[in-house]
Amino acid sequence: MKKGNSFFSIKSWSIEDRPREKLLVKGISSLSKTELVAILIGSGNKDESAVDLSKRILASVDFSLHELGKLTVKKIMKFKGIGEAKAITILAALELGRRRRSERALVKKTIHSSRSVFELMQPIIGELFHEEFWVIYLNSSNKVLKKYFLSKGGITSTSVDLRLILKSALQLGAVGLVLTHNHPSGSLVPSIADKNITKKIKEAAELLDIKVVDHLIITENSYFSFADKSLL
Repeated sequence: MKKGNSFFSIKSWSIEDRPREKLLVKGISSLSKTELVAILIGSGNKDESAVDLSKRILASVDFSLHELGKLTVKKIMKFKGIGEAKAITILAALELGRRRRSERALVKKTIHSSRSVFELMQPIIGELFHEEFWVIYLNSSNKVLKKYFLSKGGITSTSVDLRLILKSALQLGAVGLVLTHNHPSGSLVPSIADKNITKKIKEAAELLDIKVVDHLIITENSYFSFADKSLL
């Protein structure tokens, strides 16, 4: 591969070294993370190829696509040869992957265990930098009727609208609820507020013959289940 006057363009590589051509000949699974990112950015800078630049970007996050997706546009633009458009392209591709995983989880519409709740909700709230409270409405067969975003921010009695939770449950004909929220700090220890909200919703729901099946605290890699710990 020869160095040009400005950028190392993928088009200047030998056919067997071009990630796009490799994808067409050998399939997308044959490409490394570095080669996939190189396709997204298209070219490097005057000192390095797209693959070398991609390798340096990935090395900054220990080659973790998960961590790469957490970077901001400005942080990615700190790499020489990455402008705003390329940085946005990288983040958009990673977000599509995250949403694809989320949609795949939606196929599992029956809640069998706390683990199935985690698999359903982790792609949605597990990687957020702020807290969100969601309610999953279930029918008598534990099939998901709806996932409902309730509030954003710290969990308090004022942030969780009990009337709205129960109104939606009645409209959907739900007989079960699963409460979920995330802890961006990574802590799996339920706070006093978490326990109080769970108790408040459970007692109110029981008056309408609706059962709070579980309450999960979700983090990036794990979860805490009130039901599994016999706290319901």
